[in-house]
Amino acid sequence: MQVNSAVAEANFITPGTLIAAEKVNGTDVYNLTGEKLGTVVDIMIDRVRGRAIYAVMSFGGFLGMGEKYFPLPWANLKYDARQNGYVVNLDKKLLEGAPSYDRNSEFTWTPDYGRNVDSYYKAPSYWM
Repeated sequence: MQVNSAVAEANFITPGTLIAAEKVNGTDVYNLTGEKLGTVVDIMIDRVRGRAIYAVMSFGGFLGMGEKYFPLPWANLKYDARQNGYVVNLDKKLLEGAPSYDRNSEFTWTPDYGRNVDSYYKAPSYWM
């Protein structure tokens, strides 16, 4: 007998592992050396499968001017309770060439853009 994978996953969920999206927004993102890279400003969720696919991180700029948004594959973020934030294995230099969009621009997400993000971070592509 095969167990439904959603039911099997639900068995691993505890009150300590669940968090409301509104509480993720505003959480700091750090690299492996503890340097703050930015802050989560949004989460991209697959509305059909009900899973977080990307965290959108703000980076750069000053007082909101020149700030850019960087989608990061959700699977690349690991929560670190000691830092009260997410840790990713990348540095500011890598972010300089990463897919991004301006905070105040009209932006439309497309599957091609998602594949570009996944490819840049060498993450398994959600968009296959």
